[in-house]
Amino acid sequence: MDDFAKAARAATAEMRALFPPTPLQRNVYLSERYGADIWLKREDLSPVRSYKIRGAFNAMRKVRMARPAQRQFVCASAGNHAQGVAFVCQHFGVQGTIFMPVTTPKQKIDKTKAFGGDHVRIKLVGDFFDDTLTAAQAFCAAQGAHFLAPFNDPDVIEGQASVAVEMLEELGRSPDRLILPVGGGGLSAGMSRYLRGVGAMPPMTLVEPVGGPSLTAALANGGPIAVPITDSFVDGAAVARIGDLTFDALRGVDPADVLLAPENRICVTIQQMLNVEGIVLEPAGALSLDVLPEMADRIAGQTVVCVTSGGNFDFERLPEVKERAMRYLGVKKYFILRLPQRPGALKDFLALLGPDDDIARFEYLKKSARNFGSVLIGIETSEAERFAELFASMTASGFAFRDITNDDVLAEFLI
Repeated sequence: MDDFAKAARAATAEMRALFPPTPLQRNVYLSERYGADIWLKREDLSPVRSYKIRGAFNAMRKVRMARPAQRQFVCASAGNHAQGVAFVCQHFGVQGTIFMPVTTPKQKIDKTKAFGGDHVRIKLVGDFFDDTLTAAQAFCAAQGAHFLAPFNDPDVIEGQASVAVEMLEELGRSPDRLILPVGGGGLSAGMSRYLRGVGAMPPMTLVEPVGGPSLTAALANGGPIAVPITDSFVDGAAVARIGDLTFDALRGVDPADVLLAPENRICVTIQQMLNVEGIVLEPAGALSLDVLPEMADRIAGQTVVCVTSGGNFDFERLPEVKERAMRYLGVKKYFILRLPQRPGALKDFLALLGPDDDIARFEYLKKSARNFGSVLIGIETSEAERFAELFASMTASGFAFRDITNDDVLAEFLI
């Protein structure tokens, strides 16, 4: 056992004063579906519903050991890191100042306040996170406070390694495969370093969102590099640049073991786990489960541990999740119909719809010509194959239309 593994075990033992181990649960539904022995490491059941409390606790604990007089801490976050820091500030009885973008939803602000109580102050600064981070670091320097980084910190990485410590203790051995999400890399770096340190490293699959593939880019580049965030839906893992320290622990990862999860497909996974198992997962928390279908052949007959990293899901997002899931499954489409401006034209179109076709959106846009008008239509149906039949019928009936379901620019303005 190396020094990092010993430190991770010590950190894990100290955490027991704050919360018990999160459960490692065998999931019957997923096990039967994929012909494997699938276990979920339920970080969504921590006191703050994510693993972030671990790194925040360990980093603050180590600072207070080295500098007992240090009582001011600062972080910049609009999500799980903020809530973990707030909870730990309350535990240690210190003062935390948490910087959040002005655009942070009230629900996240209120939860952070609830976890920290009188021990945290929240400052809303900047429309974008980079502005928030700059303000937080300037405040930290001026106040002589300690900045708590979300992932690129050795003590944070050590704290996140406690997930692996508990996993081995609960399972009794190393799994045949470990699947976990990666954003900034704190969790994956910590877990992999511990498992290597105790000689129990299994094959590992890392999953990041298509909209923020920072590890994929870093492996191709040979080092961390900033990538554009093309979709921020997986806000807990859509990180523009993986950490330098975290990448050092991951630079030996085979790029073939890093999978990209489409955001709309993640919505399907979130819905399935909620509807079938009653498990509430945030988008980042669903990443490890989202890739199971494409890994089915590789994991058959194996013992697999999937880390569900967080469950801080705002239920106001459910309509968006449902919408994106239906579009991914192909059972909902949007198109612009060029409708003739004559009596009976709409009736002729409606006659083409089948008993399972439902109009979810109907919006007359404007007359595009004297004898035609443009209509935005959203159709939901029971089977994706139904749209091929519908579109063929529309073409045969002389209706001109354009499918804009996957046209990101038009969809942003019209849908």
